[in-house]
Amino acid sequence: MSSSDPASLNSSSPSVSGASLWLTPVELIALGAIWGASFLFMRVSAKDFGPFALVEVRLALGAIILLPFLWRVRSQFSGALWLRLAGIALINSAIPFALFAWGAERAPAGIGAITNAMAVPFTAMVAALFFGEQISGRRASGLLLGFVGVIVLASGRTSGGAVVWPAALAGATAALCYGFGGNLLKRHLAGVPASAVASATSICASLWVAPLAIATWPRHPIPTNSWVSAVLLGVLCTGLAYVLYYRLIHRIGAPRAATVTYITPLFGVLWAWLLLDEALTWSMAVAGALILAGVALSQMRGLPGGIRGNRVV
Repeated sequence: MSSSDPASLNSSSPSVSGASLWLTPVELIALGAIWGASFLFMRVSAKDFGPFALVEVRLALGAIILLPFLWRVRSQFSGALWLRLAGIALINSAIPFALFAWGAERAPAGIGAITNAMAVPFTAMVAALFFGEQISGRRASGLLLGFVGVIVLASGRTSGGAVVWPAALAGATAALCYGFGGNLLKRHLAGVPASAVASATSICASLWVAPLAIATWPRHPIPTNSWVSAVLLGVLCTGLAYVLYYRLIHRIGAPRAATVTYITPLFGVLWAWLLLDEALTWSMAVAGALILAGVALSQMRGLPGGIRGNRVV
């Protein structure tokens, strides 16, 4: 899982070649698999690190991987821009990452993966309610389907009978943060290279989380498998995954690249089932179908003022 992506900041024509006929589907599936694995890694490591320490490791490692993108355009980053980035990083990275990690301590990995998909309809909702953009009836229907899906998910239980509504609520709140963050990125950071923004917001979010991470850093030894999961979460799911995502955006454009939103929850549930033996419950299946149907409606081209498919994991 990564934060809401700033792909729409600088629109350029997608680069299309013969290689995209086979390379693009492969990379989309790979990206969905990587971002789906982020919920697996959080599930494994959150119980040993705690949410803030885990998020700090994730953000710091992701920022290091993405730093070259920021370094190339560092002259564009003024003090005023860094202040805007700091505020957006809190909403778009620090808070949602911590909420997903908190939920991963308490419920199966699939819960976070499914609720994460709500970022797409939430982005359209925030644009309509707070920024005066039009929302079509189709997108409103998609938002309603997503809400129903979250309610179904929150009302369910694990196969062992434990409630999941706290984790479902945390995931939905994180997705709502992505909805606000995506709109703020679009309006206040237009023209800034998206990859550099991702690096800068990772740095700022890491600074936001650092005091809480230090205060709550585990006193007990952290098992090796949790360390491996935390490192993979930062290096693979946050850093390298965004590099792959920007390759896709350059080749096929942001709206088509955002179709990874449909793939990520499926892999999130699949990895948890295969590697953690977490069962897929009926409530997760029904909720996932409703939320993905809502995402599909929200991604469709609607009125000119609407936001088209952006914001993934």
